[in-house]
Amino acid sequence: MQTAADAGDAATLLAAVPAGRRVALVDPRFVGHVHALRLGLTDPRFAAATVPGALTAQPEARGALLRALRHTTAAVGAGAPVVEPEADPAPEDRTVPGRIAVALEAEGTAVKRPELGSLTAAVPTDAGARATAESARDAVDDEAVRLRSAVKAHDGFFTTFAISPYSRYIARWCARRNLTPNQVTTASLITALVAAGAAATGTRGGYVAAGILLLVSFVLDCTDGQLARYSLQYSTMGAWLDATFDRAKEYAYYAGLAIGAVRGGDDVWVLALGAMVLQACRHVVDFSFNEANHDAIANTSPTAALSGKLDSVGWTVWARRMIVLPIGERWAMIAVLTALTTPRIVFYALLVGCSLAACYTTAGRLLRSLTRKARRTDRAAQALADLADSGPLAQGVAAIAPGLRGGFTAPAVALIGTLVMIGGALFLPYGSWLTVAAAAVYVLLSGLAVARPLKGALDWLVPPFFRAGEYVTILVLAARSDVPHAVPAAFGLVSAVAYHHYDTVYRIRGGTGAPPQWLVRTIGGHEGRTALVAVLAAVLTHASGFTTALTALAVAVALVVLVESIRFWVSSSAPAVHDEGELA
Repeated sequence: MQTAADAGDAATLLAAVPAGRRVALVDPRFVGHVHALRLGLTDPRFAAATVPGALTAQPEARGALLRALRHTTAAVGAGAPVVEPEADPAPEDRTVPGRIAVALEAEGTAVKRPELGSLTAAVPTDAGARATAESARDAVDDEAVRLRSAVKAHDGFFTTFAISPYSRYIARWCARRNLTPNQVTTASLITALVAAGAAATGTRGGYVAAGILLLVSFVLDCTDGQLARYSLQYSTMGAWLDATFDRAKEYAYYAGLAIGAVRGGDDVWVLALGAMVLQACRHVVDFSFNEANHDAIANTSPTAALSGKLDSVGWTVWARRMIVLPIGERWAMIAVLTALTTPRIVFYALLVGCSLAACYTTAGRLLRSLTRKARRTDRAAQALADLADSGPLAQGVAAIAPGLRGGFTAPAVALIGTLVMIGGALFLPYGSWLTVAAAAVYVLLSGLAVARPLKGALDWLVPPFFRAGEYVTILVLAARSDVPHAVPAAFGLVSAVAYHHYDTVYRIRGGTGAPPQWLVRTIGGHEGRTALVAVLAAVLTHASGFTTALTALAVAVALVVLVESIRFWVSSSAPAVHDEGELA
């Protein structure tokens, strides 16, 4: 920390700081809470940020900061009053940091101004103002505010009332011991994997231990995000790890339950895979809808307005959050049912609960889409195209097709293709080449669905239809094959493909774009993988070769996707983020 005599001296001192370091300016008259300074000066998500009396700039904004500081120095004179006579700025903009923030914004550099709430940050100009600011500071416990703000603003009922009241203190304990959110996230993953292993024993004691460990894993899952907010340790990789590990933990636990059930004489692999498919399809509905409307222009909807009115009625807020069976309620249900009942009952409860939740959320999104007046942007259309995961076959069809027209054409074509594919897998004789013909129709219609930009009101349904087409086809063909271990192999294949789809979502959310096209081409796209599984089912009808083929395909997809994903996230230079995530 260095003290500058005036704005000109500050510019000299800042220019001497190594280029790769964050810098901050703080008015020496500053009076306020330490946490107010933390919010303004240490959050890594923003290139520049300010609170009254303080300003920070990341390396990428250092040049703009120096230019703004020199401009301010030239305008008011080194050591001169910082307010021009004709100007009447806000009080926070009358200091040198405030003036520089205004100059930065005028130049085009975004400056974050965090909400301070009850926290104090002021630059008093006389003794009376200083006494007032100090009194306001002393009246508020900034540590209590810091703990409250560590909890996610919008969370489920179970998480809010059963976990967060004490997990925030675990987060503070971790922060005081210099533990990072990523370390807590990893601990949560390991705990969940141990829980899956306990469930796989197939014993009552194992099930009880599994339920307890799953809840412990969820506590740690809440703690990592709270630690990130408490200590402002945000990163792109942290958000990716948190979101990806949530999926890995849940689906690994499904596999553990299925293994345990088999050891107890009850094969529930079809139910386990069905639960994973349903949950993954629920997620892609949320992802696709949100990306389609991320930056929609002229976005209005009577349904959204009604939802806004209901937000003022407290009990409806919690009811609507619980009805979607978010991760807290879902994991609590899984844990309790695992300890007290059987894996089959756990999966029945999951399938029924998630089906009802899916109907509720999808109906709401359909109503919003049909009643809103919005024009989708090119960015939204590209995000939907990336989420569609079209491979070379569909892309080839799209390239030669003129593209069908009409507001609802794309989702209608995708739905027809999905129904043809699933219907063929479900109702045609197993191993029939007619199923391969159905796959050819699916490929053709998949290409037609993405032959034009996805800007229609319901075009966000295209990726969910494709996910259902691929996942359900794999499930049905494996279940009907009557080949030993085919369904567990299919579980592995869907897991690998789902990882790729989740990874695509989090890359888009991190502002880094979708995975490279070579990766999508290498693993075939959704239509290529679906057609390949249909061909394998027709060729390998009466041998364990179908299981071997599914396993080999799962391993190949997993290796390619994981290697590229890990390489990308480890080397990513994307700006730091903290993803609050969906309730589900």
